[in-house]
Amino acid sequence: MDTSSCRLIFGEADWLPGLVVDKFSDVLVVQSLALGIDRFKEEIISDLKEFLAEDGIWIRGVYERSDAKVRRQEGMELKKGFLGPEFDPKVEITENGVRYLVDVKDGQKTGFFLDQKYNRKAVHPLCRNAKVLDCFTHTGSFALNAGIAGAASVLGVDASQLAVTQAEEDAALNGLSDRVKFVCADVFELLPELERRGETYDVVILDPPAFTKSRNSVKNAVKGYREINLRAMKLVKDGGFLATCSCSHFVDAELFAKTIHQAADHVHRRLRQVEFRTQAPDHPILWAAEESFYLKFYIFQVCQER
Repeated sequence: MDTSSCRLIFGEADWLPGLVVDKFSDVLVVQSLALGIDRFKEEIISDLKEFLAEDGIWIRGVYERSDAKVRRQEGMELKKGFLGPEFDPKVEITENGVRYLVDVKDGQKTGFFLDQKYNRKAVHPLCRNAKVLDCFTHTGSFALNAGIAGAASVLGVDASQLAVTQAEEDAALNGLSDRVKFVCADVFELLPELERRGETYDVVILDPPAFTKSRNSVKNAVKGYREINLRAMKLVKDGGFLATCSCSHFVDAELFAKTIHQAADHVHRRLRQVEFRTQAPDHPILWAAEESFYLKFYIFQVCQER
């Protein structure tokens, strides 16, 4: 397993509720979300650095990203900043052969989504010489993996201009700017427009943010997942591939599968499941904590009904 950049502590699933620690090359990012663990945060980080040093892994800096609003529920202030000496918060990492500049200060959550590491690698065999569409690309991780894998062309789409700008910088860092392009747009609006223009793709990737963070909005989330999946299926060439996922634990695996099945029926497509995956193993699933199983990732071959 690649541990050059990985999650070292995953909250309750690692017996440390409320604490997340990610390692990006030689930098640690810590997120503390519970009062009890917050009191031991610095001691745990010190012990962790010593443990890593015993294996010859030296940490040059630590950044705290305890800026999630959930801290206020336990009467804690939001915290963000260096724990110890300051360093350049844009840290270069390499994952699956792709180079990224991770912004540990202002990036999403701890700066980069490590949980999709091996799912991104899983699309490599599909992308050689392919025309690829990557929806909800964020900072371009799936798009860049497609490019590194030898895609003929890749279009990454995200609603955040800040994310798109970072994705373009990382494409240049990897020498992929000629084949991997990005556009700032609303995926829900762009997919019907691409259909109207007659565009089709060998591979379509859907990696949306969580459409729901509570049980009360699951119904609307399901509508969203159904809509983007049926739109995406219509853009996949006959015999091409759809990689689709959900990162909301409120939309469980059974409901997500049912939603995809409904989308396929609606647009008269047959799905041939190639893979089903979850989050990377450094994000372990604790059966006693259902929220630790949140990422569902499918790869389907998409065929038109005859």
